[in-house]
Amino acid sequence: MRLPLRWQSSLTLILFLFMYFPIAVLGLYSFNASRYSSIWEGFSLRWYQQLLGDGRIFSALGTSLAVASLAVAISAVLGTLMAVGLAKYRFPGKGLYQGIAYLPLIVPDIAIAVATLVFLSAIGRTYFGIQLSLWTIIAAHIVFCLAYIALVVSSRLAGLNPHLEEAALDLGATPRQAFIQVLLPELLPGIVAGCLLAFVLSMDDLLISSFTAGNGANTLPMEIYSRVRTGMKPDINALSVLLILGSGMLAFVAEFWRAGGDSSGSLRSNRAQSK
Repeated sequence: MRLPLRWQSSLTLILFLFMYFPIAVLGLYSFNASRYSSIWEGFSLRWYQQLLGDGRIFSALGTSLAVASLAVAISAVLGTLMAVGLAKYRFPGKGLYQGIAYLPLIVPDIAIAVATLVFLSAIGRTYFGIQLSLWTIIAAHIVFCLAYIALVVSSRLAGLNPHLEEAALDLGATPRQAFIQVLLPELLPGIVAGCLLAFVLSMDDLLISSFTAGNGANTLPMEIYSRVRTGMKPDINALSVLLILGSGMLAFVAEFWRAGGDSSGSLRSNRAQSK
């Protein structure tokens, strides 16, 4: 039995309020002149000004950007190749490998963090002399970034016309040329969307970074957590608003790129079929 339209609209409104009302309150109190988040004393930009002059925040932000950029760049190459290989080739143990490759998507972050720390402490440090540092954070982030990018690229690959690459091979292109000039441009919207998603997740990660960080390696989530353990600070409210706006812009760009890639891909497929 279908619910009346007014009930559907009311339920949708309640869900949106439940999700976004706390964010709206956070944004409002980021302009609060009071040092205490529970007391409103007037409109002020002092916390944004204080945030812009905070060297520790910008240092932690630079570390997070470096970790996310390197992890995503490496994961983009490996994740794309993994998605294409799993979609086009058959080999013994393919199902097991595919399940293990996508396991970071469902395993809790705390389990990945503990497993990575145990590996680095028991094997990496003993046999390879690996010390916890910025590079161990990057290596740990590659683990889950790789799975997310491969998943998005696989979904993009499943919607492509499989005859485009075959037509290129029939026209004399080598497998490498067919991949670079035909398949890769079609996968580019999915690769970009997966990279943006993995970038946001890497910037947001706290547990894995905390367990795999060495001395002097301090990411932005770690810096925020160290400050809010004793109570919410007004400058953290301002920082949270800026992070939400940045994440929203990245999500908008990813969706716009994906939608544009889908429409252009459909247009090329229709032209190919008409010819």
